Amino acid sequence: MRPASNEIQLLETVFVGGGLLMIVLAIPLILRRVKPNYWYGFRTRKTLTNERVWYAVNAHAGWRLLISGIFITFAAIGLALVPGISVDAYSLLVLVVVVITLGIGLGQSFAYLKGLEK
Repeated sequence: MRPASNEIQLLETVFVGGGLLMIVLAIPLILRRVKPNYWYGFRTRKTLTNERVWYAVNAHAGWRLLISGIFITFAAIGLALVPGISVDAYSLLVLVVVVITLGIGLGQSFAYLKGLEK
């Protein structure tokens, strides 16, 4: 098996770092340790004006962020091990994982917020 190119190794470091950062940022949200603010968390008019909604939605979104971070980290590591993968293919495939996992998590979090409004 041929070692991964330097470019793929660099990209792997960036994507793994991003995935791990998402995991770290998700934990305080899941544990409901982040007070309502304008910088960090799932910020909407509803979450910023109602503490109960803020903590519930941010815990929910935090789990989705954690799951996304795990998927991104493993995709970045796993795809770097594919023999002969090009830099373009590697970048595109990891980006697809990023967009899909974060998109699904965002959609689920908005749906959860809408369910709390009923």
